[in-house]
Amino acid sequence: MEKEYSYLPGSVETLKKRYAQERELSRIPILIEGEVKTLSPGGQNILIEKIIKEFAERFTPGGKLIYIGDTDEKFAHFNEVALRDLGVTIDSHGKMPDVIIHYLKNDWLVLIEAVTSHGPINPKRKKELEVIFADIKIPLVMVTTFLSRKAIVEYLAEIAWETDVWVAEDSTHLIHFNGEYLLQAYKMDRDFETE
Repeated sequence: MEKEYSYLPGSVETLKKRYAQERELSRIPILIEGEVKTLSPGGQNILIEKIIKEFAERFTPGGKLIYIGDTDEKFAHFNEVALRDLGVTIDSHGKMPDVIIHYLKNDWLVLIEAVTSHGPINPKRKKELEVIFADIKIPLVMVTTFLSRKAIVEYLAEIAWETDVWVAEDSTHLIHFNGEYLLQAYKMDRDFETE
């Protein structure tokens, strides 16, 4: 005997509202210029949250968030005026990096790609970003980000020179693909025994 289901009037509407509330609760909150905005859950937005809360605070303290992409809505935050003041007008969000920060202390524009399904800043992507930001009045810094070291393995051979890599699980360090400028000796803390 087949079971019959009956729906109460309005129950479909009630379910839609409930699911919409659940989706809203699972969104990722981020604080931008004193205002709480949310990113859609999942995908690269988990990494974008870490970029904003960990990378930006450590490596670009006091920086101004200009752009944050969102997998659902294309962009969660876009300060077009700030970008225009730096000499750039963008026609389409399609080619934008995932996060843009104006690092005020060094007067750099930091372009960040969050790699979870799409690739890193490789030579082709680097050239695209250089073309998009060709009119910029300040130096560009390009950073590819990953959630884990394991995630880098697939893309390591593709990463462009003169860029940086940040891994969220090792958030206090950067990997520099910048060549000779960063060659340096590090002081090691060791206890040496003397005879």
